[in-house]
Amino acid sequence: MVVGLRGNQKSTGSVTLMFSRIFIGLTSVASLAACQPTPPDDVRFGTGFDQAFDSQIVNRPTIPEPAGVIATPLDGSAEATAAETTALLSATANNSGVVPVEANPANPAPPVVDAASGISRENNFDAVSDQRSIESDAARIAANRAQYQVIQPEALPERESTGPNIVAYALQTSHPVGTEIYKRFSLNAAAKYNRICSQYRHQDQAQIDFLAAGGPERDRLGMDPDGDGYACTWDPSPYRNGSSG
Repeated sequence: MVVGLRGNQKSTGSVTLMFSRIFIGLTSVASLAACQPTPPDDVRFGTGFDQAFDSQIVNRPTIPEPAGVIATPLDGSAEATAAETTALLSATANNSGVVPVEANPANPAPPVVDAASGISRENNFDAVSDQRSIESDAARIAANRAQYQVIQPEALPERESTGPNIVAYALQTSHPVGTEIYKRFSLNAAAKYNRICSQYRHQDQAQIDFLAAGGPERDRLGMDPDGDGYACTWDPSPYRNGSSG
């Protein structure tokens, strides 16, 4: 009998706890709903928007009318339209100095500048004959011939010697670049080579100076440390290939 009472007490306590939780939950939901802002009555706005847009429209600054512009509308009568058109034409004439032509079917057709059809004036004999004649053309031809100058041919000047001919030297040799042909003995050969070759903008001029200084047998300037007879990376292949074609 005691056990049955305890079971009923447990069931009653559980039910009471459940209702308490439900009550607390409903109270919390009601509290959150009370904190939400009231949506506006205006149906043009969605939830969460205020009427700031309308206030901006009401409070926006008024754009002033441009100076010199008459905002008075015409009454639509023919007299008012004619008066307005006359005023506009007068104002335009005062600005540019040229009275504009009012479009009107009653206006006369513009004058024809050139009535020739199918052929230009330059090819029209009748039009050209008014400006030129056979005698005037003959006089013009005679004046042009009087300005002719006949120049007699002259012998070409002799080319001055500019040093060794590297093209002829390239054709006289056949060994490739880097092949040692001449013995070289020099201290600090790499330093001398870099110093002297850095002074030339093109390898052709370096080869010319190398041959003029006693090369390829001698290399007093240190321009050919590997002894192949070619100074400062000069390559004779382009000259050989050009002559073989």
